[in-house]
Amino acid sequence: MKPLLPKQHGAWAMLLVPFILGITESSFKFPHIPLLIGWLFLYLATYPMLMLVKGKKKSEYVKWSFIYLGISLVMLITVLLFNWRMFYFGVAMIPFFLVNIYFAKKKKERAFTNDVIAIIVFCIGGLASYYLGAGVIDTEGWSLAAYSFLFFLGSTFFVKMMIREKKNKTFRLYSWGYHILLLIMLPIFSPTYLMVVPFISSIVRAFLLYGRKLSIMQLGISEIINSVFFLISMIILL
Repeated sequence: MKPLLPKQHGAWAMLLVPFILGITESSFKFPHIPLLIGWLFLYLATYPMLMLVKGKKKSEYVKWSFIYLGISLVMLITVLLFNWRMFYFGVAMIPFFLVNIYFAKKKKERAFTNDVIAIIVFCIGGLASYYLGAGVIDTEGWSLAAYSFLFFLGSTFFVKMMIREKKNKTFRLYSWGYHILLLIMLPIFSPTYLMVVPFISSIVRAFLLYGRKLSIMQLGISEIINSVFFLISMIILL
C-alpha cells in the first residue's frame, strides 16, 4: 500500500526547521517524540483532506485522511496527557487552517497569501515545540518564530520568482526588495549583527540564481541546502 504524500516538498523544511529550533533552544523532553510524530501526520493529513475539499472524491483521499488523522490524534493526545496546555497551540492553528481550506475550495492554494498563512502555522508548531521544552513562551521563543517566518517568507518569494512568477518583473522586484530589507533591517533590530548570517545564503541566491534555468529537482536541492545552513547557523548563534 503506497502512502499518499503531499506534493509540496519544500514544506518539509518548514515543518521540521522551526520544530527542531524549538527543541534546541529549550530542552528536549520525551513528549517531543509523540509531538513530532503527531505534527508530521497532521501535516500528511492536510493533503488528502484538501483534495476532498476541492471536490476530488477519490476513496484513497478518504482512506488516507482517516489513517493520517488517526495516528496524529493518538500521538497528540499523548502529548496532552503530559501538558494539557499544548491544546492551545492547536486552537491557535484552527483559523489559519480555515483560510487554507478557503483557498483550496477556490482552487487557489498556490496563492502567495495562502503560502504566508501556511508559514505561520509551521511557526506555531515551532512555538509548541519550544513551549514543551521551556514551559513558557518568552522573548527567545517568539524570536525563533519570527526568524523562522522571515526565512521561509524569503524562500516563498524566491521559489515563486523562479517558477510561477519567473516572467513577472514586478514580482522579481518584490523578491529582491524583501531580501535587501532583510540585509538592512536584521542587523538593526537583532540583538547582534551576526543574526544576518543565517540569511546570507538566502539573500545571495535570490540574486545569483535569478534567470538561471534550474530544474524543479535542482531548485529543491538548493532550498534543502539553504534550510540546513539556516538551521545550523541559528543553533550556533542562539
